[in-house]
Amino acid sequence: MTALFLSATLLLPLLQQEFTHYDRLVRANPLNPNAYVRRGMAHFKLGHIREAIQDFDQAEQLNPQLTPYLWQRGLAYYYGDRYEDGAAQFELDLTVNGQDIEETIWRFLCIAHSRGMAEAQATLLPPGQDPRPFMTAIYTFYAGEITADELLHQGTLGGDRGEFYAHLYLGLYYEVNQHPDLAQKHISIAAEDYNINDYMWHLAQVHKQLRHW
Repeated sequence: MTALFLSATLLLPLLQQEFTHYDRLVRANPLNPNAYVRRGMAHFKLGHIREAIQDFDQAEQLNPQLTPYLWQRGLAYYYGDRYEDGAAQFELDLTVNGQDIEETIWRFLCIAHSRGMAEAQATLLPPGQDPRPFMTAIYTFYAGEITADELLHQGTLGGDRGEFYAHLYLGLYYEVNQHPDLAQKHISIAAEDYNINDYMWHLAQVHKQLRHW
């Protein structure tokens, strides 16, 4: 557990500064697709889901070759309740990044929301060779091969980062399985007890914000 956790009071001004920076970048470079991707990511961190999707769409229009790399749009689709679009995005992502287990897990979550857990389990894609052992543990949990306690134990072997991811994906699993109290418990632990300073930590903050936790 890190002692460097940023409170929401401190985090929001930093995110607003980040958004302002990329908003200026877009205005100065309106034909630069990467500028839209970065501003879309800043929108997402602020919980502006619709605006984030619009920026990712604009990046795609400017450079269609970006389409299978827009994993950030897949996450925004998820939080915009566009689960079929999210599943399709993550399937495309896997054509260029088949090693990333997270793409497979998010596809699973999208399908579970839109078509039910039975189909999500039946269509769970095989795992890639993700270099992160804790992601392999998360996959085996989603595949029904280990328990939640075993997942959390495997997470501890990866330090703060492993523990964060174990709690985050456990919470997401509980949510799609209609266990809101357990979902809130584990996602809140991920968001509040760890500050690993990456996009998924911001996603945990957004999850709490959108669920009004």
